[in-house]
Amino acid sequence: MDRMIQRAMIFFTVVAVILTSATGGEARIEGLTGINFNLTAKSGYISMPDGQQILMWGYANGANPMQYPGPTLIVNQGNTITINLTNQLTVPVSMVFPGQEGVIAAGGTAGLLAREAAPSGGTVQYQFTAAHPGTYTYYSGTQPDLQVEMGLVGTLIVRPSIGVNYAYNHSSASFQREYLFFLSEIDPVIHQNVELGQPVNTTDFWPVYWLINGRAAPDTLASSFNPLLPNQPYGALTKAHPGEKILLRMVGGGRDMHPFHTHGNNHIVIARDGRLLSSNLANPNSSPDLGESLFTSNVYPGQTLDAIFTWTGDGLGWDFYGHGPGDPPVSTECVYNGVQNLSDPRCDHGKPLPVALPNQEVITFGQFYAGSPFMGLAGSLPPGEGGFNPNSGFVFMWHSHSEKELTNNNLFPGGMLTFMIMEHPDVIIEPGNP
Repeated sequence: MDRMIQRAMIFFTVVAVILTSATGGEARIEGLTGINFNLTAKSGYISMPDGQQILMWGYANGANPMQYPGPTLIVNQGNTITINLTNQLTVPVSMVFPGQEGVIAAGGTAGLLAREAAPSGGTVQYQFTAAHPGTYTYYSGTQPDLQVEMGLVGTLIVRPSIGVNYAYNHSSASFQREYLFFLSEIDPVIHQNVELGQPVNTTDFWPVYWLINGRAAPDTLASSFNPLLPNQPYGALTKAHPGEKILLRMVGGGRDMHPFHTHGNNHIVIARDGRLLSSNLANPNSSPDLGESLFTSNVYPGQTLDAIFTWTGDGLGWDFYGHGPGDPPVSTECVYNGVQNLSDPRCDHGKPLPVALPNQEVITFGQFYAGSPFMGLAGSLPPGEGGFNPNSGFVFMWHSHSEKELTNNNLFPGGMLTFMIMEHPDVIIEPGNP
């Protein structure tokens, strides 16, 4: 009962936080920055929205609790990176870094894929130069079929030399906001067997939980570092303003493929596995001219995708701000890529809503409807209706396109699901705490 009360508290906390305006700046992915990192492999528990507690093994930031996924490591191109791993588990653990060349390991003992830290206090050091910008994974190279499932996996981000507002060294890879979508799944039977010291057969893998950034919906909507989720620090709620370029860093963190779908608009995939989709990779400043426009990206195990998403209201055919034909525009509106252009047909300035809305008594109101079809403008609602959208933004569901992955142990809705909220330009979005 206490667990269910806690889940209810999380849900209502999410509802209160999800659509509250706050002060802040540009959205940045939460993680650890620098050139030296001290990680500790240890055990802990994560929470599922149906009340289940699941034993995990994970990487922790030093003496901090284990977290799932592991800390996102954010480094700069050209830097020499040192990672010191200490193992507090009762089995050997290691780390591998796909996409990084010339990894040097010191200490520990030789393993199949990497040098390993011995159980109960062993250490090993890894060092490499972050030569290529992009999004990468890291994970345990020791019995990865089990240890990745148990949680020994995370994301590595290498920022390009051109600057922090770029994914790669080209202007077309610039962005105003960035979000991480670490996609994974959990088979609780494997975790129960590990906890009870029973034999584990990973070929019987049958997941029933699907997660974004280590959380299943609705917990994906809670703020990052929510105290009710101490071992699952990273939220997944996405917010932006019309016209902003959003960088989506999608990571296949498990052993299944996940079709990730963005409602509202297509996204342009500009890179795979830390390499730009370019016809001229010999040029370090090449453009992603081979980028793909997709509404669903299939994210395969161990794969990373970088994509740009921009919502402009293109094709709506009406002014989504609610201006009349003779109304002057507001300076913050109809801005695309930082430039105000009222002649752009995507703005549709002054065009009325092309339909007549039905009377309130003949329609059913969604929880996110603010009483008006216009961004930033609230309307009247019957008592008890709406209430989840005080800023009157446009709310889109982003989720797995595999229906079974929208459940928590067969309970719908849940799983690999979050929201994108397109807010009015006057609403200030706080990074990490929507």
